[in-house]
Amino acid sequence: MAGGATATSIQPQAQAERLLTKPTSLRIGIPRERHLQERRVPLIPSAVATLTARGYEVLIEHRAGEYASFSDREYTEAGALVVYSPEEVYAQAECIVKIAPPTERELNFLRPKQILFSAVHMGSVRQEYIRALLDKNVTAIGYEFLQAKDGSLPIMRMMSEIAGYAAIQIAAGLLAQQGQATLLGGITGIPPARVLILGAGTVALNAARAALGFGCSVTVLDEEVYRLQRLKAALGHPISTGLIQPELLRELLPQTDVLIGALYRKGAPAHLVVTADMVSTMAEGSVIIDVAIDQGGNIETSVQTTHDLPTFVKYGVIHYCVPNIPSRVPRTASIAFSNVLLPLLLRLSEYGGIRSLLAAGHMLKTGVYTYGRHLTNHTLARLLQMESLDVELLVI
Repeated sequence: MAGGATATSIQPQAQAERLLTKPTSLRIGIPRERHLQERRVPLIPSAVATLTARGYEVLIEHRAGEYASFSDREYTEAGALVVYSPEEVYAQAECIVKIAPPTERELNFLRPKQILFSAVHMGSVRQEYIRALLDKNVTAIGYEFLQAKDGSLPIMRMMSEIAGYAAIQIAAGLLAQQGQATLLGGITGIPPARVLILGAGTVALNAARAALGFGCSVTVLDEEVYRLQRLKAALGHPISTGLIQPELLRELLPQTDVLIGALYRKGAPAHLVVTADMVSTMAEGSVIIDVAIDQGGNIETSVQTTHDLPTFVKYGVIHYCVPNIPSRVPRTASIAFSNVLLPLLLRLSEYGGIRSLLAAGHMLKTGVYTYGRHLTNHTLARLLQMESLDVELLVI
């Protein structure tokens, strides 16, 4: 019996030894972002210092961290090599780490068998983009798909926390300066603004917290009761809740001062729940913040805007539809991004490369959407009407 126990305990150790090969050096490239006024940088200097101390080489394009208040000098002191064009980054690095998807020009710079970390932007992804990655034989990892063991999406959760808090701060400014010329929170003798939030995920949770902090009257609607129950428990504060139904929306929207669109479906485009006709019933000077615009949006009248021109008015309602709200606070968002990415990059070296890491069942596998000239994400395949293949079949 004792001998059997010993044999059983040895077997997993032998498997682990086959997977954990001798650490290898890896060259990581960080191009400067050029997409939709993206201001974040995926790795901060302290993370770069950790990587270079472990034997990694890091190349970063000149001024890549500028908007997040990280200088070239800080990256140099952390051990990175500063280069002066995106071509140099792509030509020399084995692993490209970005925030936004590569631009059309950057797709031309990608080399066969490179590893690409970036967002996918489900609301705007096209077949041509995926085919370019497949033709280049690039292993692409999408932040929207990366899933931890508990089912959470760590990078999306971090960005959603920031977006939720920021949405209420933005709404407060718009309501006071461009809208109804009122405070978001009430004071003695004056009732607070009424905030309606669509969705009960991480964005909604943090938006609700921020709105409650202002003293607002908060209502949250979602398509699933269990999500509303979970959100109420997490808040520990009384709020109004309900299921998203056209009749209820038509009842609430005329009384709503701030509408937050934060209804997502995991790994899929957002969907419209508020029609243009419903928006037309809202009070003049009220505010819409469609946080879900980066995945397609929740409100029919929403159109993507930019940080330079973030708002437009439709039916007298101010719309804020910037797709990358966390980029409004790029230093905070960059630190959050880096905190999640660093451990993933360290694992690449520890396992001797991407194939061994994926074969070991690491969470990185959930983020892979192209590998070995195959589309491996079924959600993307359905969306783009393309064929897909499980990544497990490609790494065994």
